[in-house]
Amino acid sequence: MIDVSVIITTRDEENNIKNCLTSIERQSYPKNRVEIIVVDNNSSDKTKEISGRYTDKIYNYGPERSAQRNFGIKNAFGKYVLYLDADMILSEGVIAECVNKCEESGLLALYIPERIIGTGFWIRVRDFERGFYNATVIDCVRFIRRDKFLEIKGFDENLTGPEDWDLDRRIRKAGVVDIIDSPIYHNEGRFCLQKYLNKKKYYATDFRNYIGKWGKDDYIIKKQFGFWYRLFGVFIENGKWKKTLAHLGLASGMIALKYMVGIFHIKQKFIDENK
Repeated sequence: MIDVSVIITTRDEENNIKNCLTSIERQSYPKNRVEIIVVDNNSSDKTKEISGRYTDKIYNYGPERSAQRNFGIKNAFGKYVLYLDADMILSEGVIAECVNKCEESGLLALYIPERIIGTGFWIRVRDFERGFYNATVIDCVRFIRRDKFLEIKGFDENLTGPEDWDLDRRIRKAGVVDIIDSPIYHNEGRFCLQKYLNKKKYYATDFRNYIGKWGKDDYIIKKQFGFWYRLFGVFIENGKWKKTLAHLGLASGMIALKYMVGIFHIKQKFIDENK
């Protein structure tokens, strides 16, 4: 009997996939009750070869991660699904805590705290920033009851980037969600500003479609894209201002990084409008 299906989407992830898969094998939850499904998008490296050492459930599907995740979950057998990126590493108690909490409380889905790991000051800044987002409108549930996921028709494949926010909203409408204590580690390696900005640009391309779906006057849309909440509110609400004041160096770095992202988007908008 499979309790949990772990879905990993990949494309040319030979440098990350082993750590991800090993962390699943090292879970405290019984191995025979967990299945691993890798949905690859035409990798040209050794991603599939490495994955084959851990699971025989390897598929090739695209074009984007929304479609990949939906495909993997449709082909899963678990009562619950956990979806991951290849550069994520589970702490040992994640699956056990998720299953126990859902079974005991009848929860529909769970957020999993995310920690950013890598090298250098800016990675510490990224980790500091990410900690404020857990279980907010900037986060997304990651462990979900499969039947409900299918009932709400999974990820919107017309969205790439904000598809997780969109799913989160529909899941929260369908039932009660919560958060666990055990974290996921997101390995970003050595921080590269240009790569970071390019990633932001890529995932921002569908923001207009996402906003159009829910309406620009929607309360959550206003929080997700509004100046006040994104730059201030999320960092001070529910007593989080104490954490901000306690780490002024990291907070200053976070403000500087957000400033650079803002300038980048303004510059990009100007270029797009004058093509």
